[in-house]
Amino acid sequence: MSERKIRLSQMKEVREFVSVAGKCDFDIDVYYNRITIDAKSIMGVLSLDLSQVLTVKYGGKDAQFENILDKYAAA
Repeated sequence: MSERKIRLSQMKEVREFVSVAGKCDFDIDVYYNRITIDAKSIMGVLSLDLSQVLTVKYGGKDAQFENILDKYAAA
């Protein structure tokens, strides 16, 4: 499993992230504190505290998904 830290602060960023995650054929989870959400669920991702850094864990490779992770990488 790979792990990256991201920050999503606007609705359009969440939509883009979930859209790209939904095209991947492997599991992707988003974590904040003890909460785990399926990254392919827009309602799930929106239920998280988007003012915080989120942890993304995934078990596959996809160039477009990697680009989104780079785009929203937490500094």
